[in-house]
Amino acid sequence: MSSPTARWPDTVRCVDPVRNPYAPGAGQRPPELAGRGRELDVFDIVLERIARGRPERSLMLTGLRGVGKTVLLNTLRSQAINRLWGSGKIEARPDQSLRRPVAAALHMAVRELAPRHRAPDRIDAFLGVLKAFAMRAAPTGRGGAAPKLRDRWQPGIDVPASSGRADSGDIEIDLVELLTDAAAVASDVGTGVAIFIDEMQDLGPEDVSALCAACHELSQIGAPLIVVGAGLPHLPAVLSAAKSYSERLFRYQRIDRLDRIAADQALCAPAEREEVEYEPKALDLLYEKSGGYPYFVQAYGKATWDHAPRSPITAADVRVAAPEAEAELAVGFFGSRFERATPAEREYMRAMATLSLVEAEAGGTIRDDMDAAVPTAEIARALGRKPASLSPARDALIKKGLIYSGERGTVAFTVPHFGRYLRTQPA
Repeated sequence: MSSPTARWPDTVRCVDPVRNPYAPGAGQRPPELAGRGRELDVFDIVLERIARGRPERSLMLTGLRGVGKTVLLNTLRSQAINRLWGSGKIEARPDQSLRRPVAAALHMAVRELAPRHRAPDRIDAFLGVLKAFAMRAAPTGRGGAAPKLRDRWQPGIDVPASSGRADSGDIEIDLVELLTDAAAVASDVGTGVAIFIDEMQDLGPEDVSALCAACHELSQIGAPLIVVGAGLPHLPAVLSAAKSYSERLFRYQRIDRLDRIAADQALCAPAEREEVEYEPKALDLLYEKSGGYPYFVQAYGKATWDHAPRSPITAADVRVAAPEAEAELAVGFFGSRFERATPAEREYMRAMATLSLVEAEAGGTIRDDMDAAVPTAEIARALGRKPASLSPARDALIKKGLIYSGERGTVAFTVPHFGRYLRTQPA
């Protein structure tokens, strides 16, 4: 490909900021979805097997913040839609029951299937069950509290609520019955239903248990309905705590940072479409700065593009742009999370940041972007406190999604490079 510098005079900016292709946004699809071909191929096989009546497991995507789980979840949903599946997506929240959002997701999925169904009465019958499920709040909320008003939501369904199906008030019983009926509707039109759940680790214990039970039942009868969840690295432990058989119930896929080839593709493919190139040393430095994490690849790529005067983009352009990318990450990606923590929680995380670097060095990896898991006993020792006294801070940080416990007795940051960020902040 010829260089754009041969077309325009030096007085014209060859790398136009208006044409900047990179997209560092939460859940925003990058211009080039690099390094996820295997996951897309696996899901295609899952959809095809279910369409042929073959048994298949639901899918769970796990990984740190910034690795593109939400983007991948949305892309998998597009694959399901392209195969004419009914689909719905929800985002779990720690303070919200699963009942309302799953009802809304299934309502959307069945609306997609309804035009192809030959029996409108069958659709209406399911909508009656769905309405009964959505309106049936549990007798008491978590911890014995009265159910919140938003959990008594009434959907916009123009059929009367049915009785005796998915309306017992027991979420486990009701969800099994509801998803079984939804799968039957999909089977009538020769397709399936896929429910996509983001931030799945935030579901309450009762909801996780109910979802596992429903997936177990559906897999046993070969029903054409799957759940595709995405969550932090400890999601498998959350599922296992709810149902011991969850380890065999789901197909787990860990979504990690991009390797060098995929990271270069994420940068170069959209640039080539704009007739812009990178020097090899610029790509070397961009990978070093981003660590291959997709969100950081986009952030550094966008800042570098805006600062580069012409093609090819050089390592010097990357060095000039890097402080701007880092400043933006410090505010929008790291700082916003740090501000959510209380002083005691910040103290806990600062100790983690210091110890994680020590742990990385002890393991022979002296890279500042490697935030290793840290034993909780070491954190207590570093702070001169008893481990039990730090449990509230640790539990609050886990609930806020800032740290996770992948193994008993250890914690790690959910956000890549967060330890490095904390080590630059004044105490």
